[in-house]
Amino acid sequence: MKFRFLLWMLGRLMAKASRDNPAFQQQLAGKDLTFQLHTLDGKLARHFVVKDQRVTSKRGAAVAADFAIGFKDAGYGFATMNAKNKQLAFMQGIQNKDIQIQGNPALVIWFQGLTKFLVPKKKKSVEKKAA
Repeated sequence: MKFRFLLWMLGRLMAKASRDNPAFQQQLAGKDLTFQLHTLDGKLARHFVVKDQRVTSKRGAAVAADFAIGFKDAGYGFATMNAKNKQLAFMQGIQNKDIQIQGNPALVIWFQGLTKFLVPKKKKSVEKKAA
């Protein structure tokens, strides 16, 4: 359930960023593709469509995805997507065959670069001096 929510929220965040964030929109320039994130057991899939510098997402598997990232199960997918060091978690998952990539690996790297625009910026804490 957590992974399903994470994928839904990822779609919402990308849709918003594609409308409001010029840097995110620049990453989408010239892209016209479909990609999907799913579990290898076939229980869960969500696909994302990039077209005209906008991102939309839909529940279920894509008819034809340019690339897909499959996680061994929903729990593993959730843990990997929330890992502090996502790049290391992905590399380990691929080596262990807990993550399978289908399609163009360069697009997977492009997608991982997109996710940095979706992390909320931390507010700088202002420490008050004790009186």
